[in-house]
Amino acid sequence: MGATTAELEERAAGRLESYRRAMYRTFLLAALGVAVPCAGALATAYGRGEIALPLTLAAALGAVLFLAYYARLIRVGLNGRLPGRDIAASGALTLLLGLMMLTHPLWCMIPVFWVSTVALWVRPVRNQAALCAAAAAVCAVIISFADGWPARWYQPLAMFALFMVGCGAALYVNLFYRRMWDLHMEADAAREAQARLAVTEERLRFSRDLHDLLGHSLSLIAVKSELAMRMAEDDPARAREEMADVRRAARDALREVRAAVRGYRAVELDAELAGVRAVLEAAGVRCEIGDPPELAPDVRTVLAWVIREGATNVIKHSEAARCAITIAPYGDSVVLEMSNDGARAARGAPGSGLAGLAERVEVLGGTLTASRQGRDGFLLRAVVPA
Repeated sequence: MGATTAELEERAAGRLESYRRAMYRTFLLAALGVAVPCAGALATAYGRGEIALPLTLAAALGAVLFLAYYARLIRVGLNGRLPGRDIAASGALTLLLGLMMLTHPLWCMIPVFWVSTVALWVRPVRNQAALCAAAAAVCAVIISFADGWPARWYQPLAMFALFMVGCGAALYVNLFYRRMWDLHMEADAAREAQARLAVTEERLRFSRDLHDLLGHSLSLIAVKSELAMRMAEDDPARAREEMADVRRAARDALREVRAAVRGYRAVELDAELAGVRAVLEAAGVRCEIGDPPELAPDVRTVLAWVIREGATNVIKHSEAARCAITIAPYGDSVVLEMSNDGARAARGAPGSGLAGLAERVEVLGGTLTASRQGRDGFLLRAVVPA
C-alpha cells in the first residue's frame, strides 16, 4: 500500500538524521588520528622524564577537554552556525596545548586540527586563509624555538610554509566533507520544496477542474430547471422531460466530480460539442458547430475544456441568440474560435474560469484570448500547437 504524506516525511527526516550521524562519526574518527599521536607523544615525554606528572595530567585533561569541544563544534556546526563562545574557549585551549610542542613536535596537530575545523564555518576564503596563516605562524614560532634559537634564519619561514600547507590540506579535506553535507541538506530542502510545489499544483488543478466541471453542469441544471418551471402548467410532459435531463445532469456532475477527485477524468471533444449544442439550444441560443479535424488526445482534451467553459460563460454572462464554434488547422497549430452575440457589460472582478483555461492551454504551449467584438459580440480564441 502507498505511504501517507506524514510517513514519507518521517522517512525523509529519518534518512537525513542517519546521514547527519554518519557525518558526525566521520569527523569524530578523524579526531582519533590526532588524539592517538598526541597521547603517544605525551607518554613518551613523561617516560623519558622530560615533563613532570602534574604537567602530564594537565596536558591529558586539556586534550580530553579539547576533544569534547571539538565534538560540540561539529555537532552544533552541522545543525547551524557555531556559537562564538565555544570558538573562543576552544581556541584558547588550543593555544595552551600548542605550547606542548616544546616537549614534542607532534602536538602541532592540535592547532592544525582546530583551525581546519573552525574554518569550515568561516567565510569568505580570505578569512579562512588568514586563520590558517595565524595558526601556522604560532606553530612555526614554537617549533623553531623549541630547542633554542633557530640554527638558520630561514627555519621559521620554512616551518611557516610547512604548517601553512598542512593547515590548507586539512581544511581542504574537511571542506570536502562539509560540502557533501551541504549537498545533502540542499537535496533534502529541494525535496521538501518539490513536495510543497506538487501539493500546491495539485490544489490548483483540483480547484480549476472542480470549477470547470460544476460550472458547466450547474449551468445546465439551472437552465433546464427554469425551462421546466415555465412548462410545468402548459406542457407537463415536456417539463418532466426537462427534469429528467436535470436528474441526468446532476448524476453526470456527481460522476465527474468523483472522477476528478480520483484524478482519472478526461473530457472528450466530440461529446463536449454535442453536449454544448444541447445546452445552448435548450437555453434558446442557436448553435453553429463545425466538424473538428483529427487532433492529438491532449489537444482534444484541452479544446474540450475551452468549449465547456465558453458555453458556461455564454449562458451566465450574455443574452446571446447565436453562438458559433469553429476548430480549424492553422499552420502547425489548431485554432478554436467561439463567438457569440448579446454579451453584457462586465461587472465586478473577472472570475477564475478563463484564468484556469489559460493555464491549461499554456501547458501545451498555446495561447488563450478573450475579447469583445463589435457592440455586443464576444470572441474566445485558443491557439494550440497541433
